[in-house]
Amino acid sequence: MEIKPFCALRFNREVVGDPGTCISPPYDVIDEVSQQELYKANPYNIIRADKGIIYPDDCPSHNVYTRAADFLRQAISDKALVYEPEEALYGYVQDFHIGRTSFQRSGIIALGRLQAFGQGIRPHEKTLEGPKADRLNLTRATAVQLGQIFMLYEDPEKTAERIIRQAMKNDSALDYTDTQQVRHRLYVICQPDQTKAFVRAIASKQGIIADGHHRYETALNYWAETGNPEAQWQMMTFVNMHNEGLVIQPTHRLIVGLSDFSVRHLLKNISSDFDVQKFSFVDKAQKTQAQILMLDQMKLSSAEDKTSFGLYAADGAFYVLTLRSSQAMTNQAPQMSPTGRRLDVNVLHLLILEKYLQISEAKLAAQAHIRYINDLGQAVEKSVEQVDDGSGQAVFFVNPTRMSQVRDAAEAGEKMPQKSTFFYPKIFSGLTMHDMQAEPKETRNSKPMKQECTK
Repeated sequence: MEIKPFCALRFNREVVGDPGTCISPPYDVIDEVSQQELYKANPYNIIRADKGIIYPDDCPSHNVYTRAADFLRQAISDKALVYEPEEALYGYVQDFHIGRTSFQRSGIIALGRLQAFGQGIRPHEKTLEGPKADRLNLTRATAVQLGQIFMLYEDPEKTAERIIRQAMKNDSALDYTDTQQVRHRLYVICQPDQTKAFVRAIASKQGIIADGHHRYETALNYWAETGNPEAQWQMMTFVNMHNEGLVIQPTHRLIVGLSDFSVRHLLKNISSDFDVQKFSFVDKAQKTQAQILMLDQMKLSSAEDKTSFGLYAADGAFYVLTLRSSQAMTNQAPQMSPTGRRLDVNVLHLLILEKYLQISEAKLAAQAHIRYINDLGQAVEKSVEQVDDGSGQAVFFVNPTRMSQVRDAAEAGEKMPQKSTFFYPKIFSGLTMHDMQAEPKETRNSKPMKQECTK
């Protein structure tokens, strides 16, 4: 991969106050409630550009995209957004907890040269046309990259980790703890030796997109459409697959709105392909224990390299469904590679959702009859509650996709279904921005921001 440092647009503490109150999660995980909260957090919060509010009277000349462009222009005029005085890389450190376990994930933000898939960059998930159209319209209006592609690469030598440890000896440009208690820190890395070391280290590496497939494809389309030389460079956060804080969480599937759904019929039908373990309960205490037993059995099956799913359908039991033989997937998807047929999400989608519940790939893409539940906090308990109160008919619990599976799928040239991986925490937008129509740096800032650079 070819990368380079750049003069990022960053929030100016002297105007906005705490720049952490101006960043946001990526657009695709923001609901209306969190959108409103981000609007209130700071008048300069990047949400106004990345996922602005849509109004009933929007029209071609005044809409969410034109407002995004107006917001960015005004923020630059106000000096709320200013350009880095010199080209730099940016160390991004996230501290977080999952349960009682603490993690720290780190990566380096840089510009990466866009390449067609298969030429140094590999995707691992399928994309949808709607989000790509949305992101392209936003990029056309603003010509600014607001968030980074989350790019994986493999470096056992851990070059980036050494560079970031050195950067962390200096003051951070941003230090903010979000509402999920994830701490985000940003460090400016402009020392030439450090910059050159990372550029060299990653030059021979292959990249795998962890998050940002829609944005990457949008960037390719925008570059082809405009021919703008700066559009050939996409802002990316590069995270080493050997980084100890790299975590994949599962995304569970809540089934809704199916006519004539019967868990009894489903269990009977799938018994030809799956072994079924039942954990019954008659009261609240037993229910809690049955849920724990289900999750423990799923983890055990994963450790034994078996494909298992949990199931709850409010019939007085939790279930573990374990694939009996790989031949079932060979019969169902003969065109798929052995790597693809081993993926848990493919087994769930093809052998259960499509084969027995008639939830086709097209329906999955349209999110018809399915809701995705990211496994954070009390996600399992809340999904069970939704089945109990009738807002869902059943929930399938999945084990997290393993990093080796992500790598194998990408190398095989096969894309996983949507929501196969949930890399936690998310890479936030607004930490740095890449202005693809920027003026020469000598005329950008009348008063450059304070440089928080590694020395």
